[in-house]
Amino acid sequence: MHTTKKLAVTAVAAALGVSTLAACGGGSDDSGSGKGGKGGGSKTVTLVSHDSFNASDAVLKAFTEETGYTVKVLRSGDAGAALNQEILTKGSPRGDVFFGVDNTLLSRALDNGIFTPYEAKGLDEVPAELRLDRDKHRVTPVDTGDICVNYDKKYFADKKLAPPKTFDDLVEPEYKNLLVTENAATSSPGLGFLLGTVGQYGDDGWQDYWKKLKDNGVKVVDGWEQAYNEEFSGSAGGRKTKADRPLVVSYASSPPVEVLYAEPQPGEAPTGVATGTCFRQTEFAGLLNGAENEEGGKALIDFLIGKRFQEDMPLNMFVNPVVEDTKLPELFTEHGVVVDKPQTVAPDRIADNREQWVKSWSSLVLK
Repeated sequence: MHTTKKLAVTAVAAALGVSTLAACGGGSDDSGSGKGGKGGGSKTVTLVSHDSFNASDAVLKAFTEETGYTVKVLRSGDAGAALNQEILTKGSPRGDVFFGVDNTLLSRALDNGIFTPYEAKGLDEVPAELRLDRDKHRVTPVDTGDICVNYDKKYFADKKLAPPKTFDDLVEPEYKNLLVTENAATSSPGLGFLLGTVGQYGDDGWQDYWKKLKDNGVKVVDGWEQAYNEEFSGSAGGRKTKADRPLVVSYASSPPVEVLYAEPQPGEAPTGVATGTCFRQTEFAGLLNGAENEEGGKALIDFLIGKRFQEDMPLNMFVNPVVEDTKLPELFTEHGVVVDKPQTVAPDRIADNREQWVKSWSSLVLK
């Protein structure tokens, strides 16, 4: 995915949705073996995730103090790549819990049976509409984020041009050759942006929209990091590379990152969000089928939707907590953007059409 967090982890500290940290909290295994079987004898619990997982050392230490388990994080590329590895190792997983499968890929994970059902403690504090597997509890929602077009405020101010607000705006002549997006076949935000256009224009209209977007000079690159940190003129990385695209598909939570990691911190974020271009993404965690430390895995899932971790996420992974009434950091609320009406697409509809949508998109846009 989701790569929003990469901005925080890699490029502006080194970049957002999300990569180069060492495994957080990976400590010694008191049992000596690192594996304790389903009875929970091991003192280490392994979290398999995409590259963007990040948590404060103090929060991971609190988990250890509360439960006796030490977290080992196994980062495995972007969300799609990480999920593919777990599907290939189904029944003999590389860890105990998987974090980072989102609503765009959820059906693949569930259809392949990689998770063991577990109803997490505290789940009743999570809105029902986010519990997409509420009958079976194979996955637990952990965070939400909005994939949206971001814009370079300075560019539009210098040009005396109003930044776009909606999908419709992006195909207008004044925005020709300004937008860079990610490949929907290889990138979570790229796929999310495609799904946003499906939600906006429906089965009968999204392809015509992409024809117009292509005619208007949209640029497609493989992934978020390239789009945001190399092609987007509003990012810290883009300013260094003299990037020339002032519009990029990123996240509604990207602006706070540009503030947090700048030296000195500006009073206002240099980037803005076109709130009429957003698609809501929800990330889940699940207990892996065949986990060797099943009890530790359950404790970790409980912790992921607990107060300490939920309050820690906004300025570490730049996503929104799922637990209602979670206190948010001032920097996150001051510079982040609240999206009132993001596009959504039902999970079963995504499951039935995702591959064909991506295939059609690729034929239309990449050729």
